[in-house]
Amino acid sequence: MSEPIRFVDIIEKKKQGARLTGNEIRYWIRGVTDKSIPDYQTAALLMAIRFRKLADDEIVLLTQAMQDSGITLDLSSLDGPTADKHSTGGVGDKLSFLVGPLAAACGVPVPMLSGRGLGHTGGTLDKLESIPGYRTDLSSDRFLAIVREVGISIIGQTGELAPADKTLYALRDVTATVDSVPLIVSSILSKKLAAGPDALVFDVKTGDGAFLPDREAGRELARRLVEVSTKAGKRSAALITDMNVPLGAMIGNALEIAESARVLRGEPGGDMLDASFGLAEQMLLLSDRAADEADAARRVREVLDSGRALAVFGRMIEAHGGDPAVLEDESKLPQARCRRVVRAKTAGTVTKLPARAIGLLSMRLGAGRETMNDRIDPGAGIELLRKPGDAVTKGEDLAVLYADSEDRLDRGERDLISIYTIENRSFERGPSVLETITAETGTE
Repeated sequence: MSEPIRFVDIIEKKKQGARLTGNEIRYWIRGVTDKSIPDYQTAALLMAIRFRKLADDEIVLLTQAMQDSGITLDLSSLDGPTADKHSTGGVGDKLSFLVGPLAAACGVPVPMLSGRGLGHTGGTLDKLESIPGYRTDLSSDRFLAIVREVGISIIGQTGELAPADKTLYALRDVTATVDSVPLIVSSILSKKLAAGPDALVFDVKTGDGAFLPDREAGRELARRLVEVSTKAGKRSAALITDMNVPLGAMIGNALEIAESARVLRGEPGGDMLDASFGLAEQMLLLSDRAADEADAARRVREVLDSGRALAVFGRMIEAHGGDPAVLEDESKLPQARCRRVVRAKTAGTVTKLPARAIGLLSMRLGAGRETMNDRIDPGAGIELLRKPGDAVTKGEDLAVLYADSEDRLDRGERDLISIYTIENRSFERGPSVLETITAETGTE
């Protein structure tokens, strides 16, 4: 008869850098879920993992144990391989509203679970809920029914999926262990695997406005996400994308829905479209909806140009109780009470526009939340008329601010002028997609 496990021995073992067994990891996660292990002991183990790390096999075991702490959705009723996309978060990141409809219009069933915004990054659910009537709190049965009928559904995570992650994330947030790559991987994948898709595509942001600003840390996270997903039996790929500058021109909930609709209607998409195409193409390849990269690119471009992706987005909105007319008439979206154009104080070329500072400014205007209980103004935000690489003249319009009061706009205008860097030299922005990592090829 084996000796009973003592959790303090597990903490000591990881503190010394030794590998944990599957039994030890499962014992820990069961204790987290049923509250039999006190938070202070879990916090100690989290800190040990932060410094001693986890090997890939430990991450797989931890991810599976967290997944098994709740239910796993059964997607077998959906037609063919399913695919989901996950972003590590950024400023102006509205790509789910492009990537999802593009992939769904190409025949990929897309059951997508998303989250809310906190701090300088926006949340997919907050943006969707700026559409009048749109519901993100559907039952699992209704969620799957919409995917069958429309091809895509985007809802919030339910408490039944990977409940252990909620406890662990709350502890990581107050113990300075949020930046542990093994813990990030297990947190992301436990929820995604519980949602049951056959393929996963990851958009790992790097740069000033990213969760992990360091490029090498972003590369490690992308590699680990792909490796662990593959070991868990999922097809996967990761794109490392630039987040030194906000994505697109609009930052704010209703504003980003409006910009997404414009791009789906055929207006220029710039950096948004480059990243969206790369992610959607990977979803097609991983779900056997394209013969090769060229075929995937052709199919994605065709559903955009034909308007089929826009139609899919509209049908999804309607199925969720929202008003699809917002995609053609932006006046039906929430509007800010106050608006102000900010003009350049000097001539030159925009050389710097830090994404994090813009995201924080958008939050102060009312578009985001500093704590999970803060109220969001769906019409607030920023419209960037000039971005790095653009030439400006003195007095030319740089941006438009939207808020619920002139006081917020006064402060916002002062902040925005200090955020823009305009210099008398040329400047050229780099690519939006920096690297692609797949299970077969590693970094491309």
